[in-house]
Amino acid sequence: MKSCSSKRLTIRYSRKLIALAIVVINASWCDASDSKPEHLNVLFIAIDDMRPALGCYGDRVAVSPNIDRLAKRGVVFNRAYCQQAVCCPSRLSILTARRPDTIRVWDLKTHFRDTLPDVVTLPQHFKNNGYHTQSIGKIYHGSGKPSKDPPSWSAPPLHDYVRDPKLRYALAKNLQGSGLKRAASESADVDDNTYIDGIVCDAVVKTLGELSSKQQPFFLAVGFRKPHLPFCAPKKYWDLYERESIPLPVSGKLPKDAPELATRSWRELEGYSDIPKDGNITTAKIRELRHGYYACVSYVDALVGRLLDEVRKLKLEDNTVIVLWGDHGFHLGEQGLWTKANNYELSTRVPLIVSAPGQSHGVKTDALVEFVDVYPTLADICGLDAPKGVEGISLTPLFDQPNQSWKRAVFSQYPRSFQSNRHRSHGDIMGYAVRTQRFRYVEWREWKSKMVVARELYDHDSDPHETRNVAADPQRASTTQKLAGILADGWKSALPRVSR
Repeated sequence: MKSCSSKRLTIRYSRKLIALAIVVINASWCDASDSKPEHLNVLFIAIDDMRPALGCYGDRVAVSPNIDRLAKRGVVFNRAYCQQAVCCPSRLSILTARRPDTIRVWDLKTHFRDTLPDVVTLPQHFKNNGYHTQSIGKIYHGSGKPSKDPPSWSAPPLHDYVRDPKLRYALAKNLQGSGLKRAASESADVDDNTYIDGIVCDAVVKTLGELSSKQQPFFLAVGFRKPHLPFCAPKKYWDLYERESIPLPVSGKLPKDAPELATRSWRELEGYSDIPKDGNITTAKIRELRHGYYACVSYVDALVGRLLDEVRKLKLEDNTVIVLWGDHGFHLGEQGLWTKANNYELSTRVPLIVSAPGQSHGVKTDALVEFVDVYPTLADICGLDAPKGVEGISLTPLFDQPNQSWKRAVFSQYPRSFQSNRHRSHGDIMGYAVRTQRFRYVEWREWKSKMVVARELYDHDSDPHETRNVAADPQRASTTQKLAGILADGWKSALPRVSR
């Protein structure tokens, strides 16, 4: 028989083994639950002409429960800005992480590889690192050569180039005639997939199912075209709103003392059959257009909801990064302006939401960020090094510390011709804008001489709707000089200290 002391020693030893086993099991369980999967998928959702007209951005009109649901799972960037407020250069600033003057694309017709043939795009970078990359809908600008970039994708793009009027309109009166621009809005009692965005959504749902069964991680880019003109959406989305309850623009007049260069119409809206060529729009038509825009926002929101539901159904939530962005802002009669193609707040400020596995939920940050930051951010989240030459920084430090000191300014630009409404290439005059937490400052410079021909200054503390240009105010001289210095020093000087 064993002695009592020997029994006690055996019992203590057994207890230690049990305790050690519990620690090992707990550690293994924690590692399994807390660590990120080896490879994260990316669902990259682009929305055309979407300003932050969303509930998660404080818009009290918008009915956007699904994008708001995504916002509760991720980080909402309240102060995100595009590099140029028109489709092609704006999208390229995300897809290359370079600014318009670097890629030398300022219009809709130039291909970025004409200037930078060897640049590695965002999807191409993921493709080079073992991902299956695919696009469905509008990702690159959707017409001609600029819409194509074979090195970016593992499979041919779907629905990237759509010019069939039957995918834009549903009513018989709008299917008559010629050209793409007919009525500026349409409410039709039809299914979601009558229009191209519903067709895109169907294709994405199908593709998600196919990709989820494979071992290879994916980068799936989805491009919705609404709320881009024409404001065509199924009737049920129009019915979500009472037209008379949608407020008219706070200020429907051009900003006082603004140069003509700043407020020139791009004449996008005026091309539709029910819009006067002189741009003088009645109050009734303004209400209709604003109603149509919000209907399209809710339409796209419902489609985004389908994608979120599918991600959950396929059990992809724990290993998929979801980023949602609008390619630039949009004017709906505010400041007497429509659509985009200018340097004002409503055209350059954009929605940007990032949801990643393991990050804090429901975070909002007022840090100044830019589209060029998206590429390095996604690379960082997925454990990839961003290529050399990117002109943005990773935003991941803001996920856990959203109130930390960040960029002191962000930069946008927009070209003008001497006379015509639309520019080609860099135009004759380039408007360079710098946005700080309080101010928007713009210099309009002749392209060849670099001479400044006009300036703008807007104080968002006293004038949040940018109704008056105060650049000529002598009392603002020191502010103007300081902001001119930031603009002259460029984007690198505006970076947070940790990133310099």
